[in-house]
Amino acid sequence: MEALILETSMYTVKAILILDNDGDRLFAKYYDDTYPSVKEQKAFEKNIFNKTHRIDSGIALLEGLTVVYKSSIDLYFYVIGSSYENELMLMAVLNCLLDSLKKRALLENMEGLFLAVDEIVDGGVILESDPQQVVHWVALRGEDVPLTEQTVSQVLQSAKGQIKWSLLR
Repeated sequence: MEALILETSMYTVKAILILDNDGDRLFAKYYDDTYPSVKEQKAFEKNIFNKTHRIDSGIALLEGLTVVYKSSIDLYFYVIGSSYENELMLMAVLNCLLDSLKKRALLENMEGLFLAVDEIVDGGVILESDPQQVVHWVALRGEDVPLTEQTVSQVLQSAKGQIKWSLLR
């Protein structure tokens, strides 16, 4: 068991959640199969909300997971990692997400929220923790970017769009 705990992994983040002031899901992205069904995910989200909604921010250990969270007005933001995960790394992801959303007012634009989360974490691996960079890349995704500066997902998305339009003709 200790060998498992000491084993390092780049897969730091298990989930990113945004809940409203009633604990209902506004955004959820799970990066592993800890909670494979939507029913299990929603039960977990309600449990997290019930344990954390009275305090504006903090760190909690819940169901064998490390949960860092902050509330902003009537929204609750959560980044979840395994029980042995570094809380500072998870908090850096949470702060980056919050700062990115504030700087670009992305809460008014759900597509921007999805892009910001994808720029910060990919498959549970933390890619970026600087909100300025996240805002920059989110802004670039809305424009035509030279192929050399595009991410793989941007190229695939562009290809999907081109295939769709060619099929519709």
